[in-house]
Amino acid sequence: MGLGLPAPVDLDDLLEPFARRGVDLGLERLAGALAAGGQPERRFAAVQVAGTNGKGSICTFLAAILAEAGLAYGVYRSPHLLSWCERLQLGNRWITPAELRADLGRWRPIASAFNLTPFELLTAAAFDRLAAEAVQLAILEVGLGGRLDATTLHPDRRVIGLATIGLDHCEYLGSTLAAIAFEKAGVFQPGAIAISAPQEPAVAAVLADQARRVGTELRWVEPLPPESLGGPRLGLAGDLQRRNGAVAVAMAQALGQQGWSIEPGAIERGLALARWPGRLEIRSYRGKPLLLDGAHNPPAALALRQELDQGELAPWGVGGRRWLIGIQRHKQGAAMLRSLLASGDQAAITPLPEHASWSAAELAVACPELACQLRPVADPAEGLAWLHPRPGPGPGAGELVSPEESAPGATGAALPVVAGSLYLLGALIPWLDPAAAGPG
Repeated sequence: MGLGLPAPVDLDDLLEPFARRGVDLGLERLAGALAAGGQPERRFAAVQVAGTNGKGSICTFLAAILAEAGLAYGVYRSPHLLSWCERLQLGNRWITPAELRADLGRWRPIASAFNLTPFELLTAAAFDRLAAEAVQLAILEVGLGGRLDATTLHPDRRVIGLATIGLDHCEYLGSTLAAIAFEKAGVFQPGAIAISAPQEPAVAAVLADQARRVGTELRWVEPLPPESLGGPRLGLAGDLQRRNGAVAVAMAQALGQQGWSIEPGAIERGLALARWPGRLEIRSYRGKPLLLDGAHNPPAALALRQELDQGELAPWGVGGRRWLIGIQRHKQGAAMLRSLLASGDQAAITPLPEHASWSAAELAVACPELACQLRPVADPAEGLAWLHPRPGPGPGAGELVSPEESAPGATGAALPVVAGSLYLLGALIPWLDPAAAGPG
């Protein structure tokens, strides 16, 4: 199910810059605004997906399954790569720029009265649009945390999916796995079914305890077996998607047990047809392949490295690999870099447009053992050009790698990688060759 990415839309006149307000978690403001706006969240059922890494993939798998089942559904996602319209999918289409601007315009007076954050305003407008579209079921992706996230105000989240929970946004959620797991488990509600693939022991203990306290049925699922062992074909690349796919399958099955019409064939087809850009996605630049992955915290960086070394992407070459990396300043840059780079790799470090970022000099100080593998670039476009060396003298010079030499399994070929932030991917996507059209 491939929609492609919608065109960018300018919302500067409707949304306060996120950086100005910062993160301001809480439910009271939005609860008041929704009541004043007619409580649209009460007019449709929903499922919710929380966690640290893999939320978007679980939402994508489940959306493809619901589409194959013929249900009227919507998906509210966070964040976006290229366009604000990516945040709200209405069946087989994105919300249009005109619809999004009109919805935000209607809610702005209420948002001002209740001092809503930009994310809260977006959530209110999304709830209103989902109700107006008469969706049967909405998939809500948690923005940050869970207990105090705006999506948790939806009163009828009958099935809840849990992606991998790890250390991220520690300044808001706590500095330990147990503390972060407690915030994520705040999405549990009485009578709901929660689905999780295996978690770290400290996380699993908190989830189990909170599920008992609240009255949520917690179901554990194992990752889907590989296709070579009889497992289903997945439309998203990487071994890590086997665990995300397992959560989506179990969520669909739980919905089926609650009376939703989702037959096994729809699950199998949906898994195979799922498409989601920027997650272990192979694209090309001037005809040469590269890998995009939004790994933006230490657990995601480690998972990406494992995929390159041992997973489905291992056949794409060994040896020195070129990276283009951009990391937001509040992230654990040193830990991420140590997880990503192997001996012989080289990395161009780029600033992120409109976001405070780690510089190459700062990372060299934080990781002195990797300093000789780092180089600064002025912007993402310069870094993109450096990923595939050109013949001749000058910066980035080296032997030109032909498409044939860059094919999977080619001797000495190592697929270049762009990683570190979804904001980096969003900045680069317009420069890349057009993506191959997916089914759906």
